[in-house]
Amino acid sequence: MELIKKIKQAEADAQEIIEQAKAQAVQTAEEGRKKRTAAEAEAQQQRREAIDAAVAQARQEGQQEAATMKTEADGQREALRQATERKIGAAVDKVVAYVRG
Repeated sequence: MELIKKIKQAEADAQEIIEQAKAQAVQTAEEGRKKRTAAEAEAQQQRREAIDAAVAQARQEGQQEAATMKTEADGQREALRQATERKIGAAVDKVVAYVRG
């Protein structure tokens, strides 16, 4: 009879160990899932920050390039205006001379 009690107790102990192991496995899996979720969130945040930084840098470079191009265009426009003013004056003189005949 004592042997049967020991066997039943051993079976109960074994069942309890199995249940504890299952619970621990579930807990470990849950912790792992939480860590992966947190790591993914962190990676997404870093990705967003990197994209925002790249966009800001591109915007700044674009504005600088636009300002440079505007300055160059203003200079070219002024040079063209000066060149055409001289030619217009000469053309007016020729027309006036032709009309006076």
